[in-house]
Amino acid sequence: MIKGLYETHVQVSNLENAIEFYTKVLGLEFAHKDENRPIAFLWIGKNKESMLGLWEQKENLQTRHFAFTAEKEDILNYSVEFLKNKNLKPYNFLKDGSFQPMVFAWMPALAIYFNDPDGNQLEFISILEGDGKPELGVLSYEDWLEKK
Repeated sequence: MIKGLYETHVQVSNLENAIEFYTKVLGLEFAHKDENRPIAFLWIGKNKESMLGLWEQKENLQTRHFAFTAEKEDILNYSVEFLKNKNLKPYNFLKDGSFQPMVFAWMPALAIYFNDPDGNQLEFISILEGDGKPELGVLSYEDWLEKK
C-alpha cells in the first residue's frame, strides 16, 4: 500500500528566513503559505511528488533530520562545491572533519550532510546499485568501490 513518503515537516525559528533558505539557497519551489498560521509548504522536485512543510516555532525549537534524493554523480562531483558556494558546511556521517561523501554499506547509499540555519540536519542521498554489505559499515566511496 505505501509507495513512498510524500511530505515531511520541520520547525524553523523564522518562517520568512526559512522560506528564503529553502527556495533561494536549495532551489525548492514555493507552494503555499497559510495566512492564519506561520506555516508554509514547498514542493520538492518537478512533479509535486513530495513536499516540505515549514512550521515557525519561536520557543522550544525541535530540530529534525531528513534527506533529499540526489543523483550519485551530483553528490560525488558537485555537492560539496554546491554547499560551500551557498555558505553551508558539508560533513559526513562520521563527523570526522572530512566533508567527502560516505557510503552506508548496508543499503548501499552515498550521502553527504549539512544543516539549515535552524540546525535541522539535512542530507543528500543516492541509493547505489548492488547488494548491501553491512559488514563494511560506513566508508568512503573509493573504499566501497574496492570492497564491493
